[in-house]
Amino acid sequence: MGALPDPYASCLPQLLAAALAEDLPDLTAPAVFEAGRRLHAVLRVKAAGVICGLPAFAATFELLDGASEVILHSADGDHVQPGLVAAEVRADACALLAGERTALNFVCKLSGIATLTAAYVDAVAGTDCQVLDTRKTTPGWRRLEKHAVRAGGGTNHRMGLYDAAMLKDNHIDAAGSISRAVDLVRARHGRQVPLVVECRTLGHVREALACGVGHIMLDNMDLAAMREAVQEVAGRARVEASGGVRLDTARVIASTGVDYISVGALTHSAPALDLSLKVVP
Repeated sequence: MGALPDPYASCLPQLLAAALAEDLPDLTAPAVFEAGRRLHAVLRVKAAGVICGLPAFAATFELLDGASEVILHSADGDHVQPGLVAAEVRADACALLAGERTALNFVCKLSGIATLTAAYVDAVAGTDCQVLDTRKTTPGWRRLEKHAVRAGGGTNHRMGLYDAAMLKDNHIDAAGSISRAVDLVRARHGRQVPLVVECRTLGHVREALACGVGHIMLDNMDLAAMREAVQEVAGRARVEASGGVRLDTARVIASTGVDYISVGALTHSAPALDLSLKVVP
């Protein structure tokens, strides 16, 4: 496998090895093709979307056949239409067919995330609101899935628990109040660590503002409460809407004046983009 771009280099070798290990050996192709037979196949787009995962697609065949030739005609983040040939593969027949499903799993899944993200970004176009992802990712796939969000025009929230302190309902309820929870975080980390506080009521918003919190997350608030919260904050903090955001409600939520909407569905519910790998003469 050749040099991989970030973020593929940090996680793809392990993911690819595990994916192939659960699929191989192949009982079919070696029975059908004589040794040394080579095939030419094309990756064809069957539905409009944003493609992502092409380095993983190529790396699959390069790992199985060091003499394979993969030509990418598209790049991560490209908007694609049905009928487009996004890539070509020339490789040993058994290697090509052994890697077909794994390669497609990577590119179809990541393209689905990029495509859904682009739909949300389009939905809020013309507002000042950014679309954020969450940590609701497939275990082990987070860096790739968050890369796919960026490919679709979205913005990454936290990569992990280590990026920022985020006080959510369980932290706050266990500590007794937002003020107490904020004091505990600052006693440990000072003000150097970014702090996000989840607020379920307007009273919570006022309490977080009194603590000097710079990022307030509005949890499952209705539109009227969101508008009032934005007016209450009046630019003193960044405001994020979270919980229950759908594609058909994203624009009206963005129009309340929030700075961000966070959407777990980008990574946990995106349908795969329809792509196929077909052998050609």
